[in-house]
Amino acid sequence: MKLSDEELVKYTHEINNMSQYGMAYLVRFADPGHPYFVNNEVYDIFSKRFRELGGMTPEISKQLGWEKH
Repeated sequence: MKLSDEELVKYTHEINNMSQYGMAYLVRFADPGHPYFVNNEVYDIFSKRFRELGGMTPEISKQLGWEKH
C-alpha cells in the first residue's frame, strides 16, 4: 500500500518521538496489522530509528516481560 506524503510525514514524526522502550513495546506486543510494520517505507523508518536508539536490549526485554500491559 502506497502512503500519501502526509501519512509518511505523520508516521515519521510519531516514530521520531518514540522512546526506545516504547518502540520495544511495539516490537513485542503490537497487534497484527500495526501500520508501522505492514508498510515497507514506514517499517524502514521504524527499524532504523530503533537500531539508532539501541534496539531491544536484555534490560528492556526484562522490563517489558511477556504479558501485554
